[in-house]
Amino acid sequence: MRLGTVEHKKGTPVILMMGVFEDSLADARWLVSNMVNNDKESKYYFMQRLIEKGENALEKVSFLLDQGNENCFISADEVVFRPPVIPLQYRAFSIFEDHLKNAFAQATKLSGIKYEIPPVWYEQPIYYKGNRLSFVGHKAEIKWPSFSEFLDIELEIAAIIGKKGRDIKEEDASNYIFGYSILNDISARDAQMKEMPGQMGPAKSKDFDTGNILGPFILTADEVDHPVALNMEARVNGSVWGGGNSKDMHHSFSDIIAHISRSETIYPGEVIGSGTVGTGSGIESGKKLAPGDEFELEIEKIGTLSNKIVRTGL
Repeated sequence: MRLGTVEHKKGTPVILMMGVFEDSLADARWLVSNMVNNDKESKYYFMQRLIEKGENALEKVSFLLDQGNENCFISADEVVFRPPVIPLQYRAFSIFEDHLKNAFAQATKLSGIKYEIPPVWYEQPIYYKGNRLSFVGHKAEIKWPSFSEFLDIELEIAAIIGKKGRDIKEEDASNYIFGYSILNDISARDAQMKEMPGQMGPAKSKDFDTGNILGPFILTADEVDHPVALNMEARVNGSVWGGGNSKDMHHSFSDIIAHISRSETIYPGEVIGSGTVGTGSGIESGKKLAPGDEFELEIEKIGTLSNKIVRTGL
């Protein structure tokens, strides 16, 4: 299944719905949740509960939708896409070696500071915990942060945790993945290069409203083999910036889950970002975003995550 979370434009109050998507946005079957509360957190309770209930809940959803009629179909222009889930926890990794090599070479030229991949990167998955409350969805306008002049996209695949666990063995870890989505981690590169020498990881360069984009769907884990190997491509204003394949992750999602669950409980609804696939960002080739740019991140079988960046107050 491909699952999405949307708001029906005609709902009064706005009705949150979960969609099961086929090959196009128009081919969607919907379940309407009982949540009509406009509180941002509670509106996502429906998808969170589905993730927590796991395989049995997915089977029930499939059964209910199969019993539906033509009234289950809603045109794509009648809905506003939201992130399929608001992360219970968000961990941002950097797992693609080619991206780091390319980005560090450019960052060294721009800053005069020598950037190199540290040995620990090869030994274990490296991550920081990002702002889970800044997530927006497909077609949302991205607001240019006031403190940056150099913004960039990041084409990532995200894994959504489906089960609670602790001290998970690597060989069992894939069973804890509910599904996969597309993640665009918008980055303020000038702020990032300024703060990284502080050796505390990226912070303000990643933390601003609308800076994290997830969607448009969650592809359930049963739809792909593990480790996941899907083609990825990034386009800006219709021009291909780059891309690759998720099979090139240096550490698999199983490695990641085994690592983060050591002496720590993980929970359903957590989101793990892979980091940028090689050539999946502008900094690797000296490109940067401009106000009004439209970007599309596409991952095989999941779909295309499209957004536009806007700058106001100039």
